[in-house]
Amino acid sequence: MKVVDEQTLEIDALPDESDPLHGNLRDGSELGLLVIDLTTRRRLRLNGTAVIGPDGFSLRTRQVYSNCPRYIQSRECELLNNASLSPRLVRQAVSLSGDHQQWIRKADTFFLASFHPLGGADASHRGGFPGFIQVVDERTLFWPDYNGNGMFNTLGNITENPNSGLLFLDFKQGGIIQLSGSADIIWDKARALPFPGAERIIEFKILRVIETDNAIALRWKFVEYSSENPWFC
Repeated sequence: MKVVDEQTLEIDALPDESDPLHGNLRDGSELGLLVIDLTTRRRLRLNGTAVIGPDGFSLRTRQVYSNCPRYIQSRECELLNNASLSPRLVRQAVSLSGDHQQWIRKADTFFLASFHPLGGADASHRGGFPGFIQVVDERTLFWPDYNGNGMFNTLGNITENPNSGLLFLDFKQGGIIQLSGSADIIWDKARALPFPGAERIIEFKILRVIETDNAIALRWKFVEYSSENPWFC
């Protein structure tokens, strides 16, 4: 990545053909990026429009803002030098396998993509102790939503447009699970009671599952959980 000027971020990479972004990334496409440093717990959100180049793309920013370090688990990062480790599509499905469900139950981090018809695309982070995101069945997940930055970008987007996406990353092996589906904000306080401090519950209905090995050449070593992670029953 290279900062060209105060409103242009240049990215010297393109998504793999198996990635849904490959077919959706065009000149003028609405684009939301999350730049996150898991070592320092710093994160920056950038939203705007894409400009496609021969070997990558640029983001012309419309919104740039940092978020607090809450709920980010600390990890140390290294870059693999093995060029033979290219992305490999493992599975496409409309529901979670048993292995997928176990992966999600153990997750302490995932990433959430949302879109507003007028405001554009956005990418955000969610974190907690393993088990904070719960598998109801092979096509349904839910997680508690806590106090955040007070901007309600994600919740506002979901209210206007429930279509959204989740990304789960295998920090040790570099694989990913991408989930496409619809999100629903549940305001029933009884549903949130098992999660002290939660202000609401988000329920996610799965429409599509994509699993990819070696999706990223980075590997992370776990250091410690965020001291802000809420405990739950």
